[in-house]
Amino acid sequence: MGITERKERERQEVRSLILEAAQQAFIEDGYEKASIRAIADRVEYSPATIYLYFKDKSEIFFAVHELGFEKLINQLLDAVEGIENPIEKLRQQGYAYMNFALENPEMYDLMFIQNAPMEAIFENEEWVCGHRCFEHLCDTVQQCIDKKLIKISVLGVATMSIWSFMHGLVSLKIRNRFKTFPQEHIQNLMSASVEQMIALLQND
Repeated sequence: MGITERKERERQEVRSLILEAAQQAFIEDGYEKASIRAIADRVEYSPATIYLYFKDKSEIFFAVHELGFEKLINQLLDAVEGIENPIEKLRQQGYAYMNFALENPEMYDLMFIQNAPMEAIFENEEWVCGHRCFEHLCDTVQQCIDKKLIKISVLGVATMSIWSFMHGLVSLKIRNRFKTFPQEHIQNLMSASVEQMIALLQND
């Protein structure tokens, strides 16, 4: 390995350490309280070192939430591997999305609920990871439309409706809005809700 390659690998290793520390800081302290200095202290670097990799806290937050999207996209792809039926793909993507949120509630909160990453998005005028995730759902919905398997024929309307349903469902759980329900029934209730969504979408 040459000097250039070794330096790049070391740079990527440091960047990964910073993002790992930042993720924990954002989760444990919240975005507002997680300062650059606090993140630097976690990896035992100076704040000046952090600024060699990221211009500000918003950019760090955005990079952390991109890592979450990579994980989500991989889970969505794994969930539909080998499945041919578009409706079954849609069902399994719904469960994969729900499982990701319930298994990673703090990360889901960073990705979809907190406002902080949107500041970086508006600065860059792009949201590559978010659009990639949305496009995977669009592809499945378009397959359903092409085969006339669902009632909604407008791709944007169908996809946004499905995403909004799933986001609302998991957000209620993550934010403890199901506390008034018997806790032993929550998982079954959420699964039944996914099935009901599929049933309402399907053509008779």
